Amino acid sequence: MMAVAIALPTGSGLTSAVCAALSLSHASVLRQRAALTAPPRTRPPRAASSRALPERERDQVLHHLREPRFADQTPTEVFATLLDEGTYLCSIRTMYRILAAQGEVGERRRQRTHPVYQKPELLAEAPNQVWSWDITKLRGPVKWSYFYLYVILDIFSRRVVGWRVEHAESASQFKELFIDAMEKHEVPRDQLTLHADRGGPMKAKTTALMLVDLGVLKFHSRPHTSNDNPFSEAHFKTLKYQPEFPKNFETIEQARAFCRRFFAWYNQDHHHAGIGLMTPDQIHFGQAQEIYTARQATLDAAFLATPERFVHKPPKPPQIPTAVWINPPKPTEENPSLKSKSHCLKVVDTFRRPVAPVSMA
Repeated sequence: MMAVAIALPTGSGLTSAVCAALSLSHASVLRQRAALTAPPRTRPPRAASSRALPERERDQVLHHLREPRFADQTPTEVFATLLDEGTYLCSIRTMYRILAAQGEVGERRRQRTHPVYQKPELLAEAPNQVWSWDITKLRGPVKWSYFYLYVILDIFSRRVVGWRVEHAESASQFKELFIDAMEKHEVPRDQLTLHADRGGPMKAKTTALMLVDLGVLKFHSRPHTSNDNPFSEAHFKTLKYQPEFPKNFETIEQARAFCRRFFAWYNQDHHHAGIGLMTPDQIHFGQAQEIYTARQATLDAAFLATPERFVHKPPKPPQIPTAVWINPPKPTEENPSLKSKSHCLKVVDTFRRPVAPVSMA
Protein backbone atom coordinates (compact mmCIF):
# COMPACT_ATOMS: atom_id res chain seq x y z
CA MET A 1 0.00 0.00 0.00
CA MET A 2 2.87 2.35 0.75
CA ALA A 3 4.36 1.63 -2.67
CA VAL A 4 1.05 2.49 -4.36
CA ALA A 5 0.85 5.83 -2.52
CA ILE A 6 4.46 6.71 -3.35
CA ALA A 7 3.89 5.94 -7.05
CA LEU A 8 1.07 8.52 -7.36
CA PRO A 9 2.01 11.54 -9.49
CA THR A 10 3.27 14.52 -7.54
CA GLY A 11 0.87 17.46 -7.42
CA SER A 12 -2.17 15.45 -8.50
CA GLY A 13 -3.94 15.95 -5.18
CA LEU A 14 -4.59 12.22 -4.87
CA THR A 15 -1.95 11.54 -2.26
CA SER A 16 -3.95 12.91 0.69
CA ALA A 17 -7.11 11.04 -0.31
CA VAL A 18 -5.28 7.75 -0.84
CA CYS A 19 -3.44 8.10 2.48
CA ALA A 20 -6.70 8.71 4.30
CA ALA A 21 -8.38 5.74 2.61
CA LEU A 22 -5.49 3.37 3.33
CA SER A 23 -4.74 4.74 6.83
CA LEU A 24 -1.22 5.72 5.83
CA SER A 25 0.87 8.56 7.19
CA HIS A 26 0.90 11.39 4.65
CA ALA A 27 4.26 12.63 5.96
CA SER A 28 5.84 9.19 5.61
CA VAL A 29 4.69 8.92 1.99
CA LEU A 30 6.14 12.33 1.13
CA ARG A 31 9.41 11.56 2.92
CA GLN A 32 9.93 8.23 1.15
CA ARG A 33 8.95 9.73 -2.21
CA ALA A 34 11.51 12.49 -1.74
CA ALA A 35 14.18 9.97 -0.83
CA LEU A 36 13.53 8.03 -4.05
CA THR A 37 13.53 11.05 -6.33
CA ALA A 38 16.37 13.03 -4.73
CA PRO A 39 19.69 12.94 -6.64
CA PRO A 40 22.45 10.97 -4.94
CA ARG A 41 24.69 12.97 -2.66
CA THR A 42 28.25 13.38 -3.78
CA ARG A 43 30.91 14.46 -1.32
CA PRO A 44 33.33 16.97 -2.76
CA PRO A 45 36.94 15.83 -2.89
CA ARG A 46 38.81 16.55 0.28
CA ALA A 47 41.28 19.36 -0.11
CA ALA A 48 44.86 18.67 0.84
CA SER A 49 45.81 20.10 4.20
CA SER A 50 48.06 23.11 4.15
CA ARG A 51 50.04 21.45 6.94
CA ALA A 52 50.85 18.32 4.90
CA LEU A 53 54.50 17.77 4.01
CA PRO A 54 55.41 18.45 0.41
CA GLU A 55 56.61 15.51 -1.65
CA ARG A 56 60.22 16.68 -1.44
CA GLU A 57 60.18 16.72 2.37
CA ARG A 58 58.49 13.31 2.51
CA ASP A 59 61.31 11.89 0.40
CA GLN A 60 63.78 13.49 2.78
CA VAL A 61 62.11 11.85 5.80
CA LEU A 62 62.19 8.47 4.05
CA HIS A 63 65.87 8.95 3.20
CA HIS A 64 66.74 9.48 6.87
CA LEU A 65 64.54 6.58 8.05
CA ARG A 66 66.26 4.25 5.59
CA GLU A 67 69.78 5.13 6.66
CA PRO A 68 71.81 2.03 7.72
CA ARG A 69 72.27 3.37 11.24
CA PHE A 70 68.48 3.45 11.71
CA ALA A 71 67.83 -0.01 10.21
CA ASP A 72 66.92 -1.48 13.61
CA GLN A 73 65.44 1.64 15.18
CA THR A 74 61.83 2.69 15.62
CA PRO A 75 60.59 6.11 14.43
CA THR A 76 60.60 7.17 18.08
CA GLU A 77 64.33 6.46 18.35
CA VAL A 78 64.99 8.12 14.98
CA PHE A 79 63.08 11.22 16.05
CA ALA A 80 65.01 11.49 19.34
CA THR A 81 68.40 10.89 17.68
CA LEU A 82 67.83 13.49 14.96
CA LEU A 83 66.49 15.95 17.49
CA ASP A 84 69.67 15.58 19.59
CA GLU A 85 71.67 16.23 16.41
CA GLY A 86 69.76 19.47 15.84
CA THR A 87 67.52 18.16 13.05
CA TYR A 88 63.72 18.23 13.04
CA LEU A 89 61.95 16.72 10.07
CA CYS A 90 58.39 15.99 11.27
CA SER A 91 56.48 14.46 14.16
CA ILE A 92 56.81 10.82 15.20
CA ARG A 93 53.26 10.12 14.03
CA THR A 94 54.04 11.57 10.60
CA MET A 95 57.06 9.28 10.35
CA TYR A 96 54.82 6.29 11.01
CA ARG A 97 52.31 7.58 8.45
CA ILE A 98 54.98 7.96 5.75
CA LEU A 99 56.37 4.47 6.44
CA ALA A 100 52.86 2.95 6.40
CA ALA A 101 52.22 4.48 2.97
CA GLN A 102 55.31 2.62 1.72
CA GLY A 103 54.30 -0.65 3.40
CA GLU A 104 57.26 -0.53 5.76
CA VAL A 105 55.41 -0.81 9.09
CA GLY A 106 54.78 -4.27 10.53
CA GLU A 107 55.87 -6.92 12.97
CA ARG A 108 59.56 -7.74 12.73
CA ARG A 109 59.11 -11.23 14.18
CA ARG A 110 57.04 -13.96 12.65
CA GLN A 111 53.71 -14.06 14.42
CA ARG A 112 51.94 -17.31 15.15
CA THR A 113 48.66 -17.62 13.28
CA HIS A 114 46.05 -19.91 14.79
CA PRO A 115 44.28 -22.20 12.34
CA VAL A 116 40.56 -21.93 11.78
CA TYR A 117 39.06 -24.98 13.50
CA GLN A 118 36.03 -26.57 11.91
CA LYS A 119 32.89 -26.65 14.03
CA PRO A 120 31.90 -30.32 14.47
CA GLU A 121 28.40 -31.07 13.16
CA LEU A 122 27.55 -34.71 13.84
CA LEU A 123 24.24 -36.51 13.38
CA ALA A 124 23.25 -39.88 14.87
CA GLU A 125 19.98 -41.52 13.82
CA ALA A 126 20.60 -44.92 15.43
CA PRO A 127 22.90 -46.53 18.01
CA ASN A 128 26.55 -47.16 17.15
CA GLN A 129 26.75 -44.32 14.63
CA VAL A 130 28.43 -41.64 16.77
CA TRP A 131 30.35 -42.29 19.97
CA SER A 132 31.76 -39.60 22.23
CA TRP A 133 34.59 -40.20 24.67
CA ASP A 134 36.47 -38.28 27.33
CA ILE A 135 38.56 -38.72 30.47
CA THR A 136 37.74 -37.24 33.88
CA LYS A 137 39.71 -37.15 37.11
CA LEU A 138 38.62 -38.95 40.28
CA ARG A 139 40.25 -37.67 43.48
CA GLY A 140 42.69 -40.07 45.10
CA PRO A 141 43.60 -40.67 48.75
CA VAL A 142 45.87 -37.61 49.12
CA LYS A 143 45.91 -34.10 47.74
CA TRP A 144 46.87 -33.81 44.05
CA SER A 145 46.53 -37.54 43.49
CA TYR A 146 43.98 -38.74 40.95
CA PHE A 147 42.60 -41.77 39.19
CA TYR A 148 41.52 -41.36 35.56
CA LEU A 149 38.10 -42.54 34.33
CA TYR A 150 37.80 -43.26 30.59
CA VAL A 151 34.21 -43.28 29.29
CA ILE A 152 32.88 -44.00 25.77
CA LEU A 153 29.26 -42.90 25.27
CA ASP A 154 26.81 -43.55 22.43
CA ILE A 155 25.24 -40.12 21.81
CA PHE A 156 22.00 -41.53 20.33
CA SER A 157 21.10 -43.88 23.19
CA ARG A 158 23.32 -42.24 25.88
CA ARG A 159 24.52 -45.73 26.74
CA VAL A 160 28.02 -46.11 28.17
CA VAL A 161 29.53 -48.66 25.78
CA GLY A 162 32.93 -48.80 27.47
CA TRP A 163 34.78 -47.53 30.54
CA ARG A 164 37.88 -48.14 32.64
CA VAL A 165 39.71 -46.53 35.58
CA GLU A 166 43.49 -46.22 35.42
CA HIS A 167 46.36 -44.47 37.18
CA ALA A 168 47.20 -42.22 34.19
CA GLU A 169 45.98 -40.95 30.84
CA SER A 170 47.29 -43.12 28.04
CA ALA A 171 46.43 -43.56 24.37
CA SER A 172 47.44 -47.24 24.52
CA GLN A 173 44.98 -47.92 27.35
CA PHE A 174 42.22 -46.21 25.39
CA LYS A 175 43.12 -48.33 22.37
CA GLU A 176 42.44 -51.53 24.33
CA LEU A 177 39.16 -50.12 25.68
CA PHE A 178 37.91 -48.95 22.28
CA ILE A 179 38.71 -52.16 20.42
CA ASP A 180 36.96 -54.17 23.15
CA ALA A 181 33.87 -51.91 22.92
CA MET A 182 33.67 -52.28 19.12
CA GLU A 183 33.92 -56.06 19.37
CA LYS A 184 31.25 -56.29 22.08
CA HIS A 185 28.80 -54.19 20.07
CA GLU A 186 29.76 -55.74 16.72
CA VAL A 187 30.17 -52.37 15.04
CA PRO A 188 30.88 -52.84 11.32
CA ARG A 189 33.67 -51.05 9.52
CA ASP A 190 33.04 -47.55 8.09
CA GLN A 191 29.90 -47.00 10.18
CA LEU A 192 31.14 -45.33 13.36
CA THR A 193 32.24 -41.74 14.02
CA LEU A 194 34.25 -41.08 17.20
CA HIS A 195 34.12 -37.59 18.74
CA ALA A 196 36.43 -36.26 21.46
CA ASP A 197 38.04 -33.07 22.69
CA ARG A 198 41.69 -32.16 22.07
CA GLY A 199 43.36 -33.84 25.03
CA GLY A 200 46.67 -35.65 24.67
CA PRO A 201 45.33 -39.23 24.33
CA MET A 202 42.58 -37.99 21.97
CA LYS A 203 45.04 -36.49 19.49
CA ALA A 204 47.78 -39.09 19.96
CA LYS A 205 49.22 -40.80 16.89
CA THR A 206 48.41 -44.19 18.45
CA THR A 207 44.71 -43.27 18.57
CA ALA A 208 44.67 -41.86 15.04
CA LEU A 209 46.32 -44.94 13.50
CA MET A 210 44.01 -47.28 15.38
CA LEU A 211 40.92 -45.47 14.08
CA VAL A 212 42.20 -45.62 10.51
CA ASP A 213 42.80 -49.36 10.83
CA LEU A 214 39.27 -49.89 12.20
CA GLY A 215 37.59 -47.68 9.59
CA VAL A 216 36.37 -45.17 12.18
CA LEU A 217 35.97 -41.49 11.31
CA LYS A 218 37.19 -39.09 14.01
CA PHE A 219 36.16 -35.57 14.97
CA HIS A 220 37.55 -33.19 17.58
CA SER A 221 36.05 -30.29 19.51
CA ARG A 222 37.34 -26.80 18.89
CA PRO A 223 39.89 -25.64 21.49
CA HIS A 224 38.38 -24.42 24.76
CA THR A 225 34.82 -25.13 23.56
CA SER A 226 33.12 -27.54 25.95
CA ASN A 227 29.81 -27.19 24.07
CA ASP A 228 31.37 -29.18 21.25
CA ASN A 229 31.44 -32.28 23.47
CA PRO A 230 28.17 -31.86 25.41
CA PHE A 231 27.21 -35.51 25.92
CA SER A 232 30.39 -36.51 27.70
CA GLU A 233 30.33 -33.31 29.78
CA ALA A 234 26.70 -33.92 30.79
CA HIS A 235 27.43 -37.54 31.66
CA PHE A 236 30.33 -36.62 33.95
CA LYS A 237 28.07 -34.18 35.77
CA THR A 238 25.47 -36.91 36.25
CA LEU A 239 28.24 -39.12 37.65
CA LYS A 240 29.62 -36.57 40.10
CA TYR A 241 26.23 -35.27 41.25
CA GLN A 242 25.23 -38.70 42.50
CA PRO A 243 24.66 -38.57 46.29
CA GLU A 244 26.79 -41.71 46.65
CA PHE A 245 29.74 -40.20 44.78
CA PRO A 246 32.52 -39.96 47.40
CA LYS A 247 34.74 -36.98 48.07
CA ASN A 248 37.74 -39.10 47.19
CA PHE A 249 38.69 -42.73 46.56
CA GLU A 250 41.20 -44.48 48.81
CA THR A 251 42.27 -47.05 46.21
CA ILE A 252 41.82 -47.65 42.52
CA GLU A 253 39.86 -50.82 43.36
CA GLN A 254 37.36 -48.69 45.30
CA ALA A 255 36.99 -46.35 42.31
CA ARG A 256 36.41 -49.28 39.95
CA ALA A 257 33.84 -50.84 42.29
CA PHE A 258 31.89 -47.58 42.49
CA CYS A 259 31.96 -47.12 38.70
CA ARG A 260 30.81 -50.69 38.18
CA ARG A 261 27.69 -50.02 40.27
CA PHE A 262 27.12 -46.59 38.76
CA PHE A 263 27.31 -47.64 35.10
CA ALA A 264 25.02 -50.62 35.70
CA TRP A 265 22.46 -48.25 37.23
CA TYR A 266 23.01 -45.60 34.54
CA ASN A 267 22.53 -47.96 31.60
CA GLN A 268 19.72 -50.09 33.01
CA ASP A 269 17.71 -47.94 35.45
CA HIS A 270 18.38 -44.24 34.83
CA HIS A 271 15.42 -42.61 33.03
CA HIS A 272 17.15 -40.01 30.89
CA ALA A 273 15.29 -36.75 30.13
CA GLY A 274 17.09 -36.35 26.81
CA ILE A 275 15.73 -39.63 25.38
CA GLY A 276 12.07 -39.42 26.38
CA LEU A 277 12.57 -40.71 29.94
CA MET A 278 13.80 -44.03 28.62
CA THR A 279 16.85 -45.81 29.98
CA PRO A 280 19.91 -45.94 27.73
CA ASP A 281 19.58 -49.71 27.37
CA GLN A 282 15.97 -49.39 26.20
CA ILE A 283 16.98 -47.02 23.41
CA HIS A 284 20.17 -48.86 22.53
CA PHE A 285 18.54 -52.28 22.19
CA GLY A 286 15.36 -51.17 20.41
CA GLN A 287 12.83 -51.52 23.24
CA ALA A 288 11.72 -47.87 23.29
CA GLN A 289 8.73 -48.04 20.92
CA GLU A 290 7.09 -50.88 22.84
CA ILE A 291 7.51 -48.99 26.12
CA TYR A 292 6.23 -45.77 24.54
CA THR A 293 3.08 -47.56 23.35
CA ALA A 294 2.44 -48.95 26.83
CA ARG A 295 2.91 -45.50 28.37
CA GLN A 296 0.47 -44.01 25.89
CA ALA A 297 -2.14 -46.64 26.80
CA THR A 298 -1.76 -45.75 30.49
CA LEU A 299 -2.21 -42.04 29.75
CA ASP A 300 -5.21 -42.73 27.50
CA ALA A 301 -6.88 -44.61 30.37
CA ALA A 302 -6.16 -41.71 32.72
CA PHE A 303 -7.66 -39.26 30.22
CA LEU A 304 -10.84 -41.31 29.82
CA ALA A 305 -11.23 -41.57 33.59
CA THR A 306 -10.69 -37.87 34.37
CA PRO A 307 -10.75 -35.74 31.19
CA GLU A 308 -11.33 -32.55 33.20
CA ARG A 309 -7.77 -32.71 34.54
CA PHE A 310 -6.28 -32.27 31.06
CA VAL A 311 -7.17 -28.76 29.99
CA HIS A 312 -5.50 -28.29 26.62
CA LYS A 313 -5.19 -31.73 25.00
CA PRO A 314 -4.95 -35.44 25.81
CA PRO A 315 -1.65 -36.37 27.47
CA LYS A 316 1.26 -37.92 25.62
CA PRO A 317 4.47 -39.49 26.92
CA PRO A 318 7.76 -37.65 26.35
CA GLN A 319 8.76 -38.00 22.72
CA ILE A 320 11.52 -40.39 21.69
CA PRO A 321 14.18 -38.67 19.58
CA THR A 322 14.80 -40.03 16.11
CA ALA A 323 17.89 -37.90 15.46
CA VAL A 324 20.53 -36.45 17.77
CA TRP A 325 22.95 -33.70 16.80
CA ILE A 326 26.19 -32.29 18.07
CA ASN A 327 26.03 -28.67 16.87
CA PRO A 328 23.07 -28.82 14.46
CA PRO A 329 23.76 -26.69 11.36
CA LYS A 330 21.94 -23.42 10.91
CA PRO A 331 18.93 -23.39 8.55
CA THR A 332 19.65 -22.34 4.97
CA GLU A 333 17.47 -20.94 2.21
CA GLU A 334 17.57 -24.32 0.46
CA ASN A 335 16.60 -26.18 3.65
CA PRO A 336 14.93 -23.79 6.13
CA SER A 337 13.64 -26.67 8.30
CA LEU A 338 17.05 -28.26 8.79
CA LYS A 339 17.22 -27.40 12.49
CA SER A 340 13.73 -28.69 13.20
CA LYS A 341 14.28 -32.21 11.91
CA SER A 342 11.87 -34.72 13.39
CA HIS A 343 12.47 -34.77 17.13
CA CYS A 344 16.03 -33.55 16.67
CA LEU A 345 17.67 -32.71 19.97
CA LYS A 346 19.66 -29.53 20.27
CA VAL A 347 22.14 -30.26 23.02
CA VAL A 348 23.88 -26.94 23.61
CA ASP A 349 24.44 -26.24 27.32
CA THR A 350 22.79 -29.45 28.50
CA PHE A 351 25.76 -30.11 30.77
CA ARG A 352 24.93 -26.96 32.76
CA ARG A 353 21.47 -28.20 33.64
CA PRO A 354 21.19 -29.33 37.29
CA VAL A 355 20.73 -33.03 37.82
CA ALA A 356 18.40 -34.22 40.55
CA PRO A 357 20.18 -36.67 42.85
CA VAL A 358 18.93 -40.22 42.39
CA SER A 359 20.03 -43.17 44.45
CA MET A 360 21.61 -46.12 42.64
CA ALA A 361 20.17 -48.51 45.20
